[in-house]
This record gives sequence, structure tokens and C-alpha cells, in this order.
Amino acid sequence: MDAFEIIFTTTLWVAAIRIASPLIFATLGELICERAGVLNLGIEGIMVAGSFAGWVTVYAGGDLWLGVLVAALVGAIFGLLHGVLVVPLGLSQHVTGIGITLLASSLTYFVYRLLFPSLTSPPRITPFKPLPLPGLSQIPFLGEALFSQTALTYLAFIAVGVVAYILYRTPIGLAVRTVGENPAAVEAQGIDVTWIRIGAVMCGSALMAVGGAFLTMSAVDAFYINMVNGRGWICIALVVFGSWRPGKALLGAVLFAAFDAYQIRLQQKYGAAIPYQVFLMLPYILSILALVVMSRRAGYPRALMVPYRKGER
Repeated sequence: MDAFEIIFTTTLWVAAIRIASPLIFATLGELICERAGVLNLGIEGIMVAGSFAGWVTVYAGGDLWLGVLVAALVGAIFGLLHGVLVVPLGLSQHVTGIGITLLASSLTYFVYRLLFPSLTSPPRITPFKPLPLPGLSQIPFLGEALFSQTALTYLAFIAVGVVAYILYRTPIGLAVRTVGENPAAVEAQGIDVTWIRIGAVMCGSALMAVGGAFLTMSAVDAFYINMVNGRGWICIALVVFGSWRPGKALLGAVLFAAFDAYQIRLQQKYGAAIPYQVFLMLPYILSILALVVMSRRAGYPRALMVPYRKGER
């Protein structure tokens, strides 16, 4: 099988959908924050905290779905902290976001070492198992790739539709989008801009944490210190790639995941002749090229990263 034929294998796309799932959650979370006018650079640390919170909840005897809920709650708490610092207090969103990433990551590592001080390898849990959908999973090619995944993967795709519906078909979604474009117009309608932005950041951060929890509860069955490995930063780029729209963001996440799955297979085939670093950087190079092409006409929220204080014009 040559390099071109690999693209059309079912196993490649099964892996691509699995790799894309945490990116979908986190990208949706960042998209919600930015639609409300808040850049959340705390995404990397929030994903780390979510991955640990979900895993340790299940390890302590909790249900898998309880682990997802706890991860979302932890993410929402960090989102609340970020929101309070950057919305009513007007602190730098860049500095605060990096601070949240450092705080969440460091606190997670501290708690991990506190709970497991002498372990050389992390304990294992029983993660979500693949859940083939009757009938749909039997469809050639698409069935195995899309409909033989775990419940969290299905939830990620459902979340895309839910977020799109809320943003474009509900009053709260209109308020969130308008806060990111013209917060003064929202205030003129008697809606509190501060609470809309803080609420959006909390909801977005909860989704980011669920994306992190996917790694420990669906992709693998343990928590590792560096397992998020820069996925949060990729998701920030995917929001731009998707022009701040959930559907396009989904496409970007799947595209990056396909590049990643593809380079793994290229390593297995050509790794003896070409340094593995070439393959590792391949998905990032291709993603940068795609980002340049797709983002040239992207219209970003006009009030993104612009502090707003009530009564000011």
C-alpha cells in the first residue's frame, strides 16, 4: 500500500474521528468564549485539569458520566475565574489566559503527586467502550469510521449541532453574538453584558475540560502529565480556521486529526528512511497552509478582546 492509498483506508478515518473528538469539544468551547468577545488562552490548562478531574473521579469509584460532569464543573470554575478577571476587572486577556493555563496545569500536577506520591506509572480505569450504532455501523466505510465510536465522540458531534442551534436560533445565542460584536447594543436592551460574557466563558471552559476528559476516559485509560500536548493551542487556531462558526470548526478539527492520523501511518511505512520529526511536523504544516487559505476572509467578532464597562460608549 503506497502513501496515497492510505488516505482511503477505513482505519485512517476511524483514528481521525477519534483524534478529532477532544479537539471538537475544546474548539467549540473557545468559539463560544470568542463569540462573546473573550479570548481564552487558559484552554490548554483547562484541558489538563479536565483530563485529570474526569479520570480521578472514575478512579475513586464514580461513574464515567459522573467523571464527565465533574470535568465540566472544574472547567466552569476556571472559566469563572478567567471571566471575573477579564470582564468586570478588565485585565489583559492574554496575560490572564496564560496565567490560568499555568495555574490549572500546575495545580493538577500538584494534586496528582499529592494523591499518588510514589507511583511510577498511573493507575488504570475502565474507559468508555466503542458503541456501534445498530444499522448505521454496518454502512461500508462510513459505518466503521463514524458510527462505531465511543459515546463521547457521538456527544462531540451532537455538541456541534447544539452550539450552532443555540448561537443562531435562540435569544441567548443572539445575545452572545451581539456581545462579541456590539456590547453597547446589548446593554441598550437592558441585558447585562458582564454576566453574558462570564456565562459564555464558563460554558466554553466546561466544554474545553470535557475535551480534556476525553483523553483520559475514552482515548486512553490513564492520566499522564503531558498528555494534552498542545491541543489547546491548536484549537485556538481551529476557531480562526472555522471563521468562528461551529460547522467549519468541526471541519477544521477533522482535517487536522486526519493529517495527524496520516503522519502516524507514514512513520510506520517510511520511518526507517526519513527522520520521524518530519512526519511529526507534517500535520502542523498542512494545518498552517489550510489556515492561511481559509482565514483570509474570516470575519472575527469586532469586540473580541475589547474590555467593556457599563455606561461607556
